[in-house]
Amino acid sequence: MKKFSPIDLKKVKTYPLKRRMSKVSLSDFGTPFKPGKSFKDFLSSLPGILAAKDFKEVADTIAKAYRKRKPIVLGMGAHPVKVGLNPIIIDLMRRRIITAIAMNGAGIIHDFELASAGKTSEDVAESLIHGSFGMAEETGKILNQAIIKGVSKKIGIGESIGREILRGRYPYKDKSILATGAKLNIPVTVHVAIGTDIIHMHPSADGSAIGEGSHIDFRTFTSVISQLEGGVYINLGSAVIMPEVFLKALTIARNLGHKVKKFTTVNMDFIQHYRPSVNVLARPGGKGYALTGHHEVMFPLLAAAVLERI
Repeated sequence: MKKFSPIDLKKVKTYPLKRRMSKVSLSDFGTPFKPGKSFKDFLSSLPGILAAKDFKEVADTIAKAYRKRKPIVLGMGAHPVKVGLNPIIIDLMRRRIITAIAMNGAGIIHDFELASAGKTSEDVAESLIHGSFGMAEETGKILNQAIIKGVSKKIGIGESIGREILRGRYPYKDKSILATGAKLNIPVTVHVAIGTDIIHMHPSADGSAIGEGSHIDFRTFTSVISQLEGGVYINLGSAVIMPEVFLKALTIARNLGHKVKKFTTVNMDFIQHYRPSVNVLARPGGKGYALTGHHEVMFPLLAAAVLERI
């Protein structure tokens, strides 16, 4: 075998550091935040690098879409409700910053329970032992009845439950995303997978009504997405349902001839899962941003940053 000798480095070519293109410079660095300064000052103190740069760009993009009256759509799982974000989301709805919301089936459960009882999210492990998990009577009965009633009037699940909460005697209805949507005429659609939600276990559940109500909402959501040109779509904490629904709605919108090419997508979650990364950020086209972190920290920061921008 050939014997290899250590290579001679004496003739290696080099160049001055000043001539090299560098990805990071001092102008991108953050600055220490001084106590007593404003939130605007805090935003300005962030580095212009990686996630901090993306965060500020997302806030700027949302503010720009708002000023141009373009759609800003929030697709969400139920976790944002469970970690206390309803008041912040509702504030953005009232300011007409968020122009439409789409949620999975669990979202209506936690939103309703908060409006009705001011509390939600049971101890699943404990309840499961006794077979009582998900069996709160009012949650199943009222929601299923509202869905059936709505479908009889050709109304989707989101609007049906929003009207129920808005008109009913629920002491905390002002904390309901669904009721706020009904009050402000902001579309809130619900996208259900049969068998995933506790109300499907109740004797009052009507599979045909749930399916039809969700399909009505899917078509409404598709109408929203057909107008997304120049707007922003945010996926907040839905790893499967909303990324899949979003992709299908976008397909139909384009299939029917709607121009939906230039828009911004954002995925916010504790972990960047496959479907949001592919179906929300990569495949649709446009500019995609991944903001990773706890919802209860990241979304209020983004909402505050947007308000500062506008």
